[in-house]
Amino acid sequence: MKIKKRILASGIIGLAFSSILVACSSGANDENNKQLTGTLTSVGSTAMQPFVEEASKSFMASNPGVQINVQGGGSGQGLTATVNDTADLGNSDIFAEEKEKIDASKLIDHKAFVVGIAPVVHPQVGVTNLTQQQLIDIFTGKVKNWKEVGGKDQAIVLVNRSESSGTRATFAKFALKDNQEFRGNGAIVEDSSGTVRKIIGQTKGAIGYLAFSYIDNTVKALTLDGVQPTNENVTTNKWLVWAYEHIYTNTNGKNKQLEDAFLKYILSPEIQNGLVKKLNYIPIIDMKVERDASGKLK
Repeated sequence: MKIKKRILASGIIGLAFSSILVACSSGANDENNKQLTGTLTSVGSTAMQPFVEEASKSFMASNPGVQINVQGGGSGQGLTATVNDTADLGNSDIFAEEKEKIDASKLIDHKAFVVGIAPVVHPQVGVTNLTQQQLIDIFTGKVKNWKEVGGKDQAIVLVNRSESSGTRATFAKFALKDNQEFRGNGAIVEDSSGTVRKIIGQTKGAIGYLAFSYIDNTVKALTLDGVQPTNENVTTNKWLVWAYEHIYTNTNGKNKQLEDAFLKYILSPEIQNGLVKKLNYIPIIDMKVERDASGKLK
C-alpha cells in the first residue's frame, strides 16, 4: 500500500513538473512566434523610393501581417505628411531643419544611407566635364547654348525637380553654391526622378540632375572640375554633391513598434551591405566624413 502511495505521489509530482515545463515552453514559443501586424505609410523622396520599395517588399515577405504603402512626392511632402501624422515614415534628402515651415521638433531623424547626386545630360550634347561656375551659369540662365561651354551648337534645355524636392535642394546648395538666382524659371519641372531621367534621355540639349541610383546609359553624368561622380569620391567629400537619406518618424507616431522594427531592418548589416550597395547608395558606415544640417563638415 505504501509503495502504491509513493508511486502515485511520484506520478503526481512528475505530471505537475511536466505541466510546468510545457507551460514555460509554450510561453517562450508564443513570445518567439509573435508576428508583427499593421500598416505603415511611407512618403517623400523619389531618390529614396527605389530603395524603400525594395526594402518594404522583403520586409513584408518576412512579415505577412504587415502592409507598407510607399509613395513619392518629394522630401517636402514626406516631411509635411510625417509632421501632420498622415504618414508614418517621411523620406527626405535633406535635414528637416533645412525645410521652411517644418517643425523639426516633432520629428525623429533616422539616417538610412547616403546618396550622391550628379548633373546629367543628353548623351549627345558634346560635353563630359563642366567647371562649377559653368554649371552655375547654365542653371541661372547666363549660358544658353552648349557651344558656350565647348559642346555642340545646340540650345540648352533645363530639366528641374519641383521646389519640394530634396534632390533639387541638395543640388542647389552644393553644386550651385546656393546661388540665389537659381529659380528654375523657363525649365521643365517634374516631381519624379524617373520622369526627369526619361525626359533628359529623350530631349536633345537637355541637362538636369539625378541621384546616382537613377543614372543609367540613357543619360550622361558629367564630371565637375574633373572630379568623377563616384561613391568613393562621395565618402571622402571629394565629390561635394551628396546628401544623407533620412527616414523621419513623428515623435508621437501611432505605429511606433512597427516603425522601429522596419527601421531596425533597414539599418541591419544584411540591408546595408546588400540592398543599399546593390542600388548604388552608400552605407552610413562607409562614410569617412560627416556633415551637419548646415552642410559643414564636423
